[in-house]
Amino acid sequence: MKKLRIRTYSLLSLVLLLLLPWIFYVVAHLITTQSLHIGAVRTKPYGVLMVAGFAGLLLAFFIVGIRIRRLLLVPLERMSQAVRQIAAGNWDVQLPHSPIRELAEVRDGFEVMVNGLQRSQRKQAELEEQRRFVIAAVAHDLRTPLFALRGYLDGLEQGIAQTPDQVAKYVSVCKEKSAQLDRLVEDLFTFTRMEYLETALSGNTVDFTDIVQKSIDSLEPQAQQKIISIVAHYPPGGCVIRADSHLLERAMSNLLDNAVRYTPAHGRIVVQCRREGDRVAFTIRDSGPGFAPEELTRIFEPLYRGEQSRNRATGGAGLGLTISQRIFRQHGGELAAANHPDGGAILSGWLPVDNR
Repeated sequence: MKKLRIRTYSLLSLVLLLLLPWIFYVVAHLITTQSLHIGAVRTKPYGVLMVAGFAGLLLAFFIVGIRIRRLLLVPLERMSQAVRQIAAGNWDVQLPHSPIRELAEVRDGFEVMVNGLQRSQRKQAELEEQRRFVIAAVAHDLRTPLFALRGYLDGLEQGIAQTPDQVAKYVSVCKEKSAQLDRLVEDLFTFTRMEYLETALSGNTVDFTDIVQKSIDSLEPQAQQKIISIVAHYPPGGCVIRADSHLLERAMSNLLDNAVRYTPAHGRIVVQCRREGDRVAFTIRDSGPGFAPEELTRIFEPLYRGEQSRNRATGGAGLGLTISQRIFRQHGGELAAANHPDGGAILSGWLPVDNR
């Protein structure tokens, strides 16, 4: 149905107000004089003709009033009621339709606003639920190393560790637990910054292979403790990208840390970087047990842990892979997880090349 504008309807109403009294006047003149020659009779039919014209004018006003109420006033009243219901939190409101184009545009605007508010409310509810979950999960993860740290410190204070070897062991455990706490707090801070705050990327031109090598160097001590060899293969000429080197190094460190933690002693980690058209691709393969099938669909969820990572000795909060994936996506790339056919887990990703 074609919609009318208010000015068009106003003009049609004016035409009706002007035309209908004349129609009544002419019909009454025809009935009383049996003639359409209006100037022929100058006597008593004038009173009847004036009454007929006035009746036509009243009928025109009545018709226009009914149409105005039906097309303008009733939709506006229903729209006002719908707005009050929306303000009260009732989103299942049917906004009224109107053949007047301006009212239809206002209705469409309200509908877009309501849909936007619904999406915003759902997003807010999801964020609130996630916030509560993060707080509960991180509090639980912080409690474990804190209890262990307090227990060993109490042992040192009470003199339970009497020999130098025992004291050294207690101090070593305390340092390990404090390092776990530091990693948990740093992961939580990074996740919060990337999830809830606007993180601006510096966007400097860097060599991706340099970032990978720095991450490998930072994880070398942990790998040496487990006698794990880390082998890196880089293409000649490097891989120049435009990225925030600090965030990207954090992402690669998380991936390599995950590989070192789940690779058994005397294992091997292979890192490969290569150019693929307008992309810089990489893979990190370890010689560990790999991911369980149910883990592959949830491995990048915040605070998710597979069965193998539930041991608190690993010291993770389940945020490392989530943070890494979001850093890669912020840079216009992607990160994925899979299992190698010959065994072990594979973390692969790509970033756009800087062609400027």
